[in-house]
Amino acid sequence: MTRAAPAQAATTERRLRLLSCNILAGASVQRYSEYVTRSINAVLPGRSKLDNLDRLAEVLPQFDVIGLQEADAGSLRSGFLNQTRYLAETAGMPFWSHQPNRPMARLAHSANGLISRLEPSTVLDYPLPSRIPGRGALLARFGEGNDSLAVMIAHLSLSAPARARQLAFIAEVLQDYPHAILMGDLNTEANSAEMRHLFAKCSLIAPVQPTPTFPSWKPRRALDHILTSEAIHLDKLWALPQAFSDHLPLAAEIRLPTHVAPRAHKLRR
Repeated sequence: MTRAAPAQAATTERRLRLLSCNILAGASVQRYSEYVTRSINAVLPGRSKLDNLDRLAEVLPQFDVIGLQEADAGSLRSGFLNQTRYLAETAGMPFWSHQPNRPMARLAHSANGLISRLEPSTVLDYPLPSRIPGRGALLARFGEGNDSLAVMIAHLSLSAPARARQLAFIAEVLQDYPHAILMGDLNTEANSAEMRHLFAKCSLIAPVQPTPTFPSWKPRRALDHILTSEAIHLDKLWALPQAFSDHLPLAAEIRLPTHVAPRAHKLRR
């Protein structure tokens, strides 16, 4: 038996670890009744939210690229704290970007967030089609041309017709990238009609089996996704046991050809 094949694989592929997390602006919810009983706290800052973010920040250094949904962009409910930036700096991650979406006066301002150990070459914001404006997708590109890795972070609408339009738009954007990842709270499971349409229109492939993430205290529904294109090898997909909001974080480990995307940035200390 020869070991040549594993040695060759080691020189042609490398691994990245990904994380997607709807953080509910730092709020911790442990049962459905708390959506009502803690409703006033949802629009007020508090130490418990910061403690919850600090717990999440301890986990982030295990990953290379993190996508956040429902991160507060700096409004009253977060104490005017940009939560994406706070998490990146607390975790010691070198790169971050965010896409503020739906401001509600100065009370709440949700955003998609990117935290990364890799330096993106380009970050683009896309508004997503919706009857009520405020949904968006953040696209980070690592590298250039066909050798780039495209990572899109999105939080989709609750209604199926709106999601269908949003996923059709996302498919149109990602079809130009041979190495693509879509991660986020898509508010639907992989076998829905709108998701089947997504898989038919671009190179993203459906998961082999669902990974329930919602509700975090008793996960039954696979609403959070990390979807990869055919050219990316998905080794592992799992939900973290720690609950930081009403969704469990979803993690993935992938393998990329070495010519795709730049190497991880080493933070100078």
